Amino acid sequence: MSDLFSLADREFMARAIRLARQGLYTTAPNPRVGCVLVKDGEVVGEGFHLRAGEGHAEVNALAVAGDNASGATAYVTLEPCSHYGRTPPCAEGLVKAGISRMVCAMVDPNPRVSGRGLNILKEAGIEVASGLLETEARALNPGFIKRMESGLPFVRSKSALSLDGRTAMQSGESQWITGPAARSDVQKLRARSSAIVTGVDSILHDDSSLTLREAELGLVNAAEVVKRQPLRIVVDSGLRMPATARILSQPGRTLIATCNNDQARQAELKAAGAEILLLPVREQRVDLKALLKYLAEQEECNELLVEAGATLTGAFVAAQLLDEIVLYMAPTLLGSAARPLFELPLEQMQQQYRLTLQDSRMVGQDIRLTLVPRAAV
Repeated sequence: MSDLFSLADREFMARAIRLARQGLYTTAPNPRVGCVLVKDGEVVGEGFHLRAGEGHAEVNALAVAGDNASGATAYVTLEPCSHYGRTPPCAEGLVKAGISRMVCAMVDPNPRVSGRGLNILKEAGIEVASGLLETEARALNPGFIKRMESGLPFVRSKSALSLDGRTAMQSGESQWITGPAARSDVQKLRARSSAIVTGVDSILHDDSSLTLREAELGLVNAAEVVKRQPLRIVVDSGLRMPATARILSQPGRTLIATCNNDQARQAELKAAGAEILLLPVREQRVDLKALLKYLAEQEECNELLVEAGATLTGAFVAAQLLDEIVLYMAPTLLGSAARPLFELPLEQMQQQYRLTLQDSRMVGQDIRLTLVPRAAV
């Protein structure tokens, strides 16, 4: 690797990765991609993908470079597409522009198209190299990669808890454990997600709306970001959702995932603005894996955020469906009668669910912990 890529290659690819991050909240269901075009050591064009249906990173960079793209090296964070979708193939556009070299961070994770874009460039006589800063490039698109490789979205749970590991009072009251900085951070997690999942108990206790709120996002382009409200999903096995719930009157879509085929209740909820998804039963509840498969295949969900109470979040843990756990720990105590973080009926030490801490940092007065299951490391 050290012989294949120069220090300049690494610097330009790092620049492409920074560009790709500008699409963090807007590109779904497409991946976040950045492109830098370099000629004679100078950047002649650069771009990133902003949203589905608009120009890909390579197209935007080529538009800036114009004729200067001829003979340039292209640094792209993901293999250029090779198929016709909403836009023409980027690989063909790069060939027509006359680039002389392609450096990509990673190949397309979709096994049906992986390598085809690079092959188009190779067959045109263009020098091709891949694998530069691949770890950093993969971190841009955990959901897109997982959906392409496994047919499931990347599932991240978020919970706010006290120092004694409690998430709500015994009554279910939970607003607010953490401070405004942590709540703004959660808004960013929502914004990067294709969908948000909660349980009906959370709706019954908090009547939450699960929306993006411009004032709390703290982003320069917050007004643009909130135009795309993530799909909201309420897991409600028994159809206990009230038709008057606030979540049903918010902008965007609300989907109720259930295994109850009560047509009268379904009709009432549909009239209130809900969509109903009837799913198989698993242990007398909605089959969560079936839900994830539906979201990946039919809704093209890349990243899924679970914002739920101990029961549903614990069910995701027990089913080994979580890829990442984000905890916001507040410097407060809620007492032994308050509700636990996860409902997990473990009885022996050998059953413990071990996690690896990937990141910890202060967010306002609260501590944010990012953890992954040991099996996923």
